[in-house]
Amino acid sequence: MTIAEEDAGVDTEAERDAVRDAARAAREATTILRTLSRDAKDDALRRIAAALRRDVDAIVSANSDDTERARTDGTSPALIDRLTLTPERIEAIAHALEEVADLPDPVGDVVRGYTLPNGLQVRQVRVPLGVVGMIYEARPNVTVDAAGLCLKSGNAALLRGSSSARSTNAELVRIMRAALRDSAVPESAITMVPGDSHESVRHLMTARGLVDVVIPRGGESLIRSVVENSTVPVIETGVGNCHVYVDADADIDMAVQVLLNSKAQRVSVCNAAETVLVHTDVADEFWALAVPACASAGVTIHGDSRTRAATAGTEVLFSEVTDQDWAAEYYSLDIAAGVVDSLEDALVHIRRWSSQHTEAIISDSATAIEKFIAGVDSAAIMVNASTRFTDGGEFGFGAEIGISTQKLHARGPMGLAELTTTTYVVTGQGHIRT
Repeated sequence: MTIAEEDAGVDTEAERDAVRDAARAAREATTILRTLSRDAKDDALRRIAAALRRDVDAIVSANSDDTERARTDGTSPALIDRLTLTPERIEAIAHALEEVADLPDPVGDVVRGYTLPNGLQVRQVRVPLGVVGMIYEARPNVTVDAAGLCLKSGNAALLRGSSSARSTNAELVRIMRAALRDSAVPESAITMVPGDSHESVRHLMTARGLVDVVIPRGGESLIRSVVENSTVPVIETGVGNCHVYVDADADIDMAVQVLLNSKAQRVSVCNAAETVLVHTDVADEFWALAVPACASAGVTIHGDSRTRAATAGTEVLFSEVTDQDWAAEYYSLDIAAGVVDSLEDALVHIRRWSSQHTEAIISDSATAIEKFIAGVDSAAIMVNASTRFTDGGEFGFGAEIGISTQKLHARGPMGLAELTTTTYVVTGQGHIRT
């Protein structure tokens, strides 16, 4: 069950006070966090990574409770995959924390500096946002990723995962807070928002003055609910209706490999491809190779009439594409497919249906690539590369806190720099304004 689907429950004063008390404790923690050295924060991150490895059995056990409950509730396989933590995935989470520890500390970076004609020295310096509220569905790895990125960037993390992962999230937060006890970072820098009802989410979203920013991460309904109802500023992450365009000048072998990786490497993530558009000049050649590859990977194609004509007689299960398919974020081994007459037609289609997350072009034509880059308005554009690379880790940010599709402050994978704001420091020598 997702946050958006939880019972509204009873709005009690005690629940509201509990959420606000947690936010106040997190705000107190920020007064310490913002003054800590990089070494102190990195030490805390490495302690957490070691604790996760040490308590892997406890995490897997708690996670088994959540996944078994999800299966009983009839949750889709893709969402169960998002929910599942294996020892290998826990190791990857711990390793990502160590990668974050190895990254430069953004706090204190000078974005720009200059001296005015009157001698005043102006510096724009990165500082923490403060208290960051994370509202997210299913994926318990977000619990650790968000906490780690917030800690490194000098922020306190208020975490509100969905009921589907409540056992796992509670265990992860317990382990992380215990790991902080022998560090310079206060335990209240990482806090699970109290309460299981949807009202606890509302109290977090309306704790303006105690919470500095809220970041929703999940399905469209969750994100829309937070954006529309929060009185705390929101950094909006987005769903991923990602496209792969195979140009007339594409290397067909490359195009097939990129498509398969974009679609099938992991289907339950926002950077998986949901639509492939193929230029008519190479459609027959492309599908001659792509159909058996899709069949081997278990991909179901929802094709327009020209796609189905180009693939007539094949063994892949086909269905006729609909507007619902063009708009879908499947979270499954399904893909919408169409044949276009030109690059311009592909751009028109993408502009209509894209969620402005990630689009990819496969082409050897520099002219086509330039037109595609100029014509697409998305957070990330891949040139001869899989859409699966839109990821904070793959971009060298370490773990990411989400992928923003908005256009203010942060866009694309959000790493450490996106969890800071800036302060202007102006230094004079007794200057007065006349």
